[in-house]
Amino acid sequence: MQEILLKAKIHMATVTDKSINYMGSIGIDEELLELSNIKPYELVMVADVNNGQRFLTYVIPESKKSRKIVINGAAARLVEKGDRVIIMAFGIFSPDEYTGPKVLIMNDDNTVASIK
Repeated sequence: MQEILLKAKIHMATVTDKSINYMGSIGIDEELLELSNIKPYELVMVADVNNGQRFLTYVIPESKKSRKIVINGAAARLVEKGDRVIIMAFGIFSPDEYTGPKVLIMNDDNTVASIK
């Protein structure tokens, strides 16, 4: 049996900007994508810790080491700059291939505090 399981999570990242006049997506610092194994254009669920909103979108890379987390398009109406978010990517796995998620725990300035 195949199961949908958490593949990767960027926990408590800070939204650095938002742009309603964009076709959609979440921009994430390319270094964070590499560390978390989240791919450009991958589907992610985003949960805003400040207001409880959740939404699905896709990832676009932001400049490496920019520390940017940018919410674009309609989802920009669901967040505010400075909000803390949890970004989750899921995969479809068979039980014998799943080894657990890669989790980045973030500092307030979008540097990585730890990797689990």
